[in-house]
Amino acid sequence: MEACNAYYYATRDPLGADGDFTTAPEISQMFGEIVGAVLADCWVRAGKRADATYVELGPGRGTLAADALRAMARAGFQGEVHFVETSPVLRAEQAVRHPNAHWHDAIEELPRAPLLLVANEFLDALPVRQRVDGIERTIEVIGGALAFTRDGVIIEDSPARRDAVAALAQRLADNGGVALVIDYGYPASAPGDTLQAVHGHQFAHILDRPGEQDLTAHVNFGAVAEAARDGGAEVTPLATQGDWLQRLGIAKRAEALSETFPGRAKEIAAARHRLCDVQEMGSLFKVIGIHSTDWPAPAGFA
Repeated sequence: MEACNAYYYATRDPLGADGDFTTAPEISQMFGEIVGAVLADCWVRAGKRADATYVELGPGRGTLAADALRAMARAGFQGEVHFVETSPVLRAEQAVRHPNAHWHDAIEELPRAPLLLVANEFLDALPVRQRVDGIERTIEVIGGALAFTRDGVIIEDSPARRDAVAALAQRLADNGGVALVIDYGYPASAPGDTLQAVHGHQFAHILDRPGEQDLTAHVNFGAVAEAARDGGAEVTPLATQGDWLQRLGIAKRAEALSETFPGRAKEIAAARHRLCDVQEMGSLFKVIGIHSTDWPAPAGFA
């Protein structure tokens, strides 16, 4: 999974109508604006630290960062922008919108300063392990084709995710700051196979076209919270994306945009529906906040 995704992201822009999938920031500016407002609110309540930096893990085309930073600038934030991104293709896209950004290959390379961080659909692409009856499920070439070695009740875990969250939490604990982690997933450990492939906006067979389709797995947010606490950070309750956006005023923002751009009112309403409705992204996608003990918890959580 790691090898396939490394090649996949290094060789293409997978986003949009011509790609394989679309993320929330590409659906509407409202998503990024609310993320930015929440991070700016934490920054203000923490004393407007001049050395605080905006950080995004897996920033795609830089769309979320553009919308978030625009909202943060209204609160006076003028800090540096740092991206954790390994794809040269996506780095080039990001540089168009953020020419003064700093790029890193890993969380451990981020500056030792307070972080205002967002990770939207980042953890789902990190590799998972699967076990059946305690034995790791692997892949072999059988009859000239790739095939899984065993079937049955599957237990998934992801050491790569745990390491990433632990590294992030340690940075927050040591230097201050707050992080928003947004992804599709489930609240606690449970048996099941969530590994999936997407190609051309359609689900595809996992073992087809290695390196030519997006591989992801649902995020275990219980494990995320545990890793964050083990790293010395504090964690908010888990929220669904729909509830979180509604609590933070997406309805009022949609109304304001519709008044400013009346010709786009239907488009704006459709975007809000897609982001918030339980039949769309509203329920499957979850949000959790991670913050240092000396920084306030982000808003929007019960």
